[in-house]
Amino acid sequence: MAQLSNNIVVAAIQAAPVAFDLGKSIEKLAELTSQAAAAGANLVVFPEGFLSAYPWRYAFDATIGTREPRGRKWYAKYYNSSVAIPSPELDQICGIASNNNVYLQVGIIEKDGGTLYCTALLLGPDGAVLSRHRKLIPTAAERLGWGRGAGDGLDVVDTDIGKVGGLICWENYMPAARLALYQQGIEIYIAPHADDLPSWIATVQHIAKEGRCFVISVNQFCKVSDFPSDYPPFTLDYHDRKPDGSRWEADDILNHGGSCVVGPLGTFVSQPVWDKEEIILATLTRSDLVEARMDFDPVGSYSRPDIFSLTVNKKPGLNVAFEEA
Repeated sequence: MAQLSNNIVVAAIQAAPVAFDLGKSIEKLAELTSQAAAAGANLVVFPEGFLSAYPWRYAFDATIGTREPRGRKWYAKYYNSSVAIPSPELDQICGIASNNNVYLQVGIIEKDGGTLYCTALLLGPDGAVLSRHRKLIPTAAERLGWGRGAGDGLDVVDTDIGKVGGLICWENYMPAARLALYQQGIEIYIAPHADDLPSWIATVQHIAKEGRCFVISVNQFCKVSDFPSDYPPFTLDYHDRKPDGSRWEADDILNHGGSCVVGPLGTFVSQPVWDKEEIILATLTRSDLVEARMDFDPVGSYSRPDIFSLTVNKKPGLNVAFEEA
């Protein structure tokens, strides 16, 4: 491994895709990555489900005991706008990383067989896929649209900008999952998510302080107008309404953002940004990691392996294995 620079520039991209349109969303990915690279970023990070939609306020017309035909058609649209590995679309995404000479993490909806997964994909500056992490357990109604990931995605990658890994949205509330990353020496912890509640900010500050690592918290800023005009939750014949009971309008905000970067003592490197699309740049100073671990090291002085232990099953989530004769 080459000598690591003491300063790393990261870019958290607070933006929305062109929902349900993979081609246009990849174009937006390319443009925003290029802008971040031109601003000096070594690592560019996109939110959960950026390619090509976090399906706000829609459970595909499913209720307990009933599935409607319209919901199946929209699920098919969602599937068709998702990313297969491998695929020509994946090649495009890898080319965006290599063309800009950056580490690139992007939240994708991954299709494999007949199932969709919420996945965080980390690419190197040469376009190589360094890690693929599928969300271990989707939250609430997400469980209808997305399958569950396996332990093979609990990786921390040793790179020339540091040890990089992370978790997606509310799996960050799983203590054992966080510990699995801490144990691998994570230094740059990426947390793509869809939570714009103020309590989320406290969460990422806690993770940074607990893990003695940098945390990049990246969320979408998105509006009704980022979705197709016939997307069911925002059409006149759908039952969904805003909290005040009124109908949704094109400029209504669905996710307010709040993306930020936190240092290993739990203090902000870049403050949360709300209610606008923005490339949030931050400079990480690697020596801060060593300084923070002087009095607390989650896998060293504070780990107490004589008392506590954690077993992680890192096998892929396959239920059939074929053996050659």
